[in-house]
Amino acid sequence: MKRFGIFLLSALLLAPVAFAQASNWTLEFGNRYAVQPNITYLVANGYEAKLDLYERRDVQDAQPTLIFIHGGGWTGGTKEAVLNKLIPYFEMGWNVVNVEYRLAKVSPAPAAVEDCLCALRWVGANARQHHIDLNRLVTSGDSAGGHLAMTTAMIPEAAGLDRQCPGVALPKVAAIIDWYGITDVNDLMEGTNLKTYTVAWLGAAVNRGEIAKRVSPLEYVRAGGPPTLMIHGDADPTVPYQHSIRLKAALDKVGVKNDLFTVPGGKHGNFSAPQNVAVYGAIKKFLKAQGFPVD
Repeated sequence: MKRFGIFLLSALLLAPVAFAQASNWTLEFGNRYAVQPNITYLVANGYEAKLDLYERRDVQDAQPTLIFIHGGGWTGGTKEAVLNKLIPYFEMGWNVVNVEYRLAKVSPAPAAVEDCLCALRWVGANARQHHIDLNRLVTSGDSAGGHLAMTTAMIPEAAGLDRQCPGVALPKVAAIIDWYGITDVNDLMEGTNLKTYTVAWLGAAVNRGEIAKRVSPLEYVRAGGPPTLMIHGDADPTVPYQHSIRLKAALDKVGVKNDLFTVPGGKHGNFSAPQNVAVYGAIKKFLKAQGFPVD
């Protein structure tokens, strides 16, 4: 709990410049939010997967809720390290669920995808008591977290990747905000785009190509899917920019609302202050177009 508090304080002090305008919202944070860190939402392979819940306590009705999933190539990263990306949603007055999952060193693919679907099911099962509006859920994440935000929102129960946590029906996600996420896992498993993090996540399974296809967002694009905003630098050396180009084309083909916000010259995150201003402006515009409160 002490370490969590240090992370939270650091994030509040290091908020993105895009939202550093003069306001007193940071001073009101303690009055507006109840914070419940490290809630165990799943136990699998002896590992306790946890999430942090930031719940509005100054309201009685159900609130729009962000489900954020950290990146790290499915091999690293922590939920505490992405708190700066949650701050804009606190300012907008949303609930936030910040999710961790089994990394490759604990369990290879598709464990991370399964875990995040279970986190979504936890949200569905606990929505009423935590003032979560199941009609206004948004998934988001960066890099591998962007990939998991997409799979969490796109994969139907019929795919069978949620069976380790039976319970209420998986809630329908209303929108996705993808920060430079992987859309075709097979593309990064071998060939010119091979990435060591993908090889580490898939392990040595003889059917790893089949698994990679099963956890690729491009495989689940369908009419009626959630509106999607993709944010990607066109000079990203870690996740090819073409992954977002291809996803946009697939979404356009089936008539799913989407937008690709390209960061000119942008690498794999670590955008400049002006770039972040533009990115968060695009996020607010996208959410407002889907009917979400952003002011």
